[in-house]
Amino acid sequence: MNTWQCRPETPEDVPAVRRINLAAFETAGEADLVDALRQDPAAWLPGLSYLAGPAAEPAGTAAAPAPVVAHALLTRCHIAGEPAVALAPCAVLPEYHEQGAGSAVVRALLDAARSAGERTAVVLGHPPYYPRFGFEPASRFGILPPQEWPDEAFLALSLDGSTPPRGTVRYAEAFGID
Repeated sequence: MNTWQCRPETPEDVPAVRRINLAAFETAGEADLVDALRQDPAAWLPGLSYLAGPAAEPAGTAAAPAPVVAHALLTRCHIAGEPAVALAPCAVLPEYHEQGAGSAVVRALLDAARSAGERTAVVLGHPPYYPRFGFEPASRFGILPPQEWPDEAFLALSLDGSTPPRGTVRYAEAFGID
């Protein structure tokens, strides 16, 4: 298993982020979503778009910079008017699946959100995957999706140990969810 180095996205990483999302999903929808969110100052949270790549070679060895192979993004959403963050998308290059890059980038990103003072995160995702990070069905907190989604797939996490706000989630406009 690889050791992963995680870091915030830089402006130079934008093409790599797009490449990862294009490779990870069947359509360009997620890659286009990231680009749209990046252009929305009400949604984009500097420092909360994270990348993972293989850990650097030991000092003194000559090697090309490690490629980035995974991306995860948190953007601003609101729960009953209270600020929260939405995790979407989370993408890994197919050839790096099942090697821990996705888990590493999500953990690093959630830690960065905690450090930034964020309180609550939500995700619509694979029920077996996200509980490993502490996510639980959002309904347990009284958090409702903006449309009908499976309870086991719409998840929430208190990032600071406080009780999350109760109510319906409003996502950034780029998500196209009314």
